[in-house]
Amino acid sequence: MKKRIFYGLIVAVIGLNLLVGVQIYLNSVQAADKDQAWANIELFTRVMERVRRDYVDADKVSYQDLIRGALKGMLGTLDPHSEFMEPQKYDELKKDTEGAFGGVGIVIGLRDSFLTVIAPIEDSPAFKAGVFGGDRIIKIDGKSTEKFSLADAVKKLRGDPGSAVNVTVLRPSSGQIRDIKLVRAEIKVDSVKDVNGKRDFPIGENKIGYVRLTQFGEKTADDLQRGLKRLDAQGMQALILDLRDNPGGLLDQAVKVCEKFLPNGQLVVSTEGRSAANRQYFRAEGRDKQPDYPMVVLVNGGSASASEIVAGCLQDLKRAIIVGENTFGKGSVQSILPLEDGSALRLTTAKYYTPSHRVIHEKGIKPDIEIPMTLEAEEALAIRRMPGGVDAVDSLDAKKKDFIRNVRDTQLDRAMDLLKGITLYTHRLNHPENVAQN
Repeated sequence: MKKRIFYGLIVAVIGLNLLVGVQIYLNSVQAADKDQAWANIELFTRVMERVRRDYVDADKVSYQDLIRGALKGMLGTLDPHSEFMEPQKYDELKKDTEGAFGGVGIVIGLRDSFLTVIAPIEDSPAFKAGVFGGDRIIKIDGKSTEKFSLADAVKKLRGDPGSAVNVTVLRPSSGQIRDIKLVRAEIKVDSVKDVNGKRDFPIGENKIGYVRLTQFGEKTADDLQRGLKRLDAQGMQALILDLRDNPGGLLDQAVKVCEKFLPNGQLVVSTEGRSAANRQYFRAEGRDKQPDYPMVVLVNGGSASASEIVAGCLQDLKRAIIVGENTFGKGSVQSILPLEDGSALRLTTAKYYTPSHRVIHEKGIKPDIEIPMTLEAEEALAIRRMPGGVDAVDSLDAKKKDFIRNVRDTQLDRAMDLLKGITLYTHRLNHPENVAQN
């Protein structure tokens, strides 16, 4: 009896091992099939030939149409920023990088599959019409954007200055839907402004300077330097750098902004991809003496890309305190790869990392001190920053105008209080003779 039980257990164990072995083998075969180039290319070819033979509209199934459609689908499944560009789209991209273009003045991205405004560009048609970061564009000229790629949306929104485009905007926080007519303009704005939206850079009695960067353009670092010199000449003892609703821009300008406050050779940001060519390290190259005054950087959900590089760098290196709300989380690098037929790939090839090797993409930068703001307050402050301020908006009633004039910028207020406390404490440490003895 005992032998029978013993042999039965041996048979069961051998059977179980055989079953596990077979399953492992099948899984390995399936994984190999998944990555077998020729087997999958054969499947693709069979499907393409079947579509060419049987699809109802013969004029839609040329080899070029089918192959380009397949390439669009392939790139589109990777991430919202990768795409296959046909020759016409690639030509448009090259023209955009060579000079100014007509547009409505918004930076857009895909969030949860919705075409979403990252931030409006200050002083642009969209900014003046009250479009805000987080708004979803659900229609353009009456056509649903549900299946739009970013390239499709950009093409629809751009056009000759003076031409009009109609957009339908949904604000998720309130459920409000608005139809807005936007007249395109040439998008040119000052990227560095003072607290009054100008370039005078006055300083208050507390000797706390304030600079707002609206984007990272070709002259941002130089314009910032001029603003800092004006503030330094007035005896600046602390600085607020406002990056709220700054959608980003040029990587080299983000590095140059950071190096205003960092020693030469300090790592600012790195990019890492699968190949060695996509691993780069960007370091400060400034030669001037770096200031040691305390800093606060203001951020919110509209702070993206280059803004997140600056905030993440200064936070990692304990050079600034980050105040506000979690940033957008756009931290990937797109490479343009031209193809022989005049088309091109826009392919995500790397991600940005802060000096401590934190990934920015899809995570953003979390503030040291989180200060949320209501949508109403954000809208009011945006209107107040417009040229002409609240008086430039005729559609507002007296009660709404009064609210806008009196609303507090709680994030800026907290930054000011924080720096006041730091400068007061620092002054007492440096001048103990002025502290009363109890």
